[in-house]
Amino acid sequence: MPRPSSSDTRYLEQNHGKWRVTIAVPRDLHGKLGTRLKRQLQTDSLAIANQLKWQVVSELKAEIDRARRGAGGAPSRTDILTREAIMLANERAKAQTDDDLDTLDYVVGLRADELRGDPVAVEPDHRGRPEYIYDPQRDAAAGHFRALAMGEATPIGLHHERFIASANLKARTKGDDYRAVKFLVAWCERNRVPATLEAITRKVAVRFTNDLPGDAGGQSATTLKKYLNRLSRYWQWLQAQEMVAVDVWSRIHRLLPAVAKGPEERSFTDAEVARLLTGRASQQMDDLMRLGALTGARLDVIVDLKVKDCADGLLTFKPQKKETKPRSVPIHPALVEIIERRCKGRSGEDDVFPEWPPSKGSSERERSFKASNAFTIYRRKVGVDEVIAGKRRSLVNFHSFRRWFITKAEQAGQPENIIAAVVGHKRKGMTLGRYSSGPLIAQARQCVEAVKLPDVHDERRDDRRVEAAHLL
Repeated sequence: MPRPSSSDTRYLEQNHGKWRVTIAVPRDLHGKLGTRLKRQLQTDSLAIANQLKWQVVSELKAEIDRARRGAGGAPSRTDILTREAIMLANERAKAQTDDDLDTLDYVVGLRADELRGDPVAVEPDHRGRPEYIYDPQRDAAAGHFRALAMGEATPIGLHHERFIASANLKARTKGDDYRAVKFLVAWCERNRVPATLEAITRKVAVRFTNDLPGDAGGQSATTLKKYLNRLSRYWQWLQAQEMVAVDVWSRIHRLLPAVAKGPEERSFTDAEVARLLTGRASQQMDDLMRLGALTGARLDVIVDLKVKDCADGLLTFKPQKKETKPRSVPIHPALVEIIERRCKGRSGEDDVFPEWPPSKGSSERERSFKASNAFTIYRRKVGVDEVIAGKRRSLVNFHSFRRWFITKAEQAGQPENIIAAVVGHKRKGMTLGRYSSGPLIAQARQCVEAVKLPDVHDERRDDRRVEAAHLL
């Protein structure tokens, strides 16, 4: 096999007429390793240097990993070879010319031959010609290296971190992504299917989907559908990157058992809102409920408010769901006292609801998790509940305040597109949906102020106001 030439100088530099490999060291390891790692290749031929560099780059990157992990954390030889093969596969995927591809293919073949080693025996084949026998373990390692480097056996999770990084996902959705891939890889191992992108055909995806309800330990059909949808989104990204030909998971969730139908979650009634606001709630719970009822905002964006988000008569909520930018909502007159009290004496980055701080560590839970639990306990305590057999959640929850706000605004005659803009729903129609930058604040304020709390007098709330005033 002739050796192609190459003009590629990535990872290479000349030193006294010879080529050497050079790679940058991450800044946090400069104290241990210096700013760059270098290794001489002892050749003045760029083509030969390009053949030799990939193994050296892999070894130098393993040295960086070893320095970061500390003693006992050195990668195995298999890990180093896998890294080398993956680097070659990535370079093949990015090759722009046939010459570059030929060079890389030659390097892969040369390296696989080196890993296979010399024959351990020679036997005649059926025609009497010599057939070379290689060490089985080395032969298997060489075959695995070649398949990985040639893009013929790409591990399922190889590009998953890149996908996650590009998708801007919430912690909980990231967790679903990781679990979905973990289920798929484990299923492949049990069923002797190669855990590679190339091996996951539509037929394999169907088999996995049929087995998923049992493999996932009785999780609900809704959760299983979520896992399949996350796999589909990963495959769509891979397809856009030209790493797979098609999304084999498209609409495959239809094979799952049907989600049980039943009554939908609903808005609070006026009587339920009155009961919630006149119960023996803590000050922070009372404030939280009133913000939910008079903004139509989701719980998570309310507890995530900063003092700087409460300025110029507006509450600015972070984007959620399919929103692409923060959303400002006029402060309802009935909320002015709450906002002023909670912002008094605090700086812009301080929390409006410090009672419910963000989760610590690597928790996938949203910041509102504890606030939601506290509200559920209080809601049940005052007798606002509706539980249906077979449904995990009550038909009423904190989100019912959002539904109640939308209902009241609609009953007050507010235009549908203005209500949608206030609560962050996608507005219908080409003109308002695509070309309008949003309703005027005056229109939004009119919509917000059209919503009135039930006409109840709560002496306990008056007592809490007096108590809060003494604390300021």
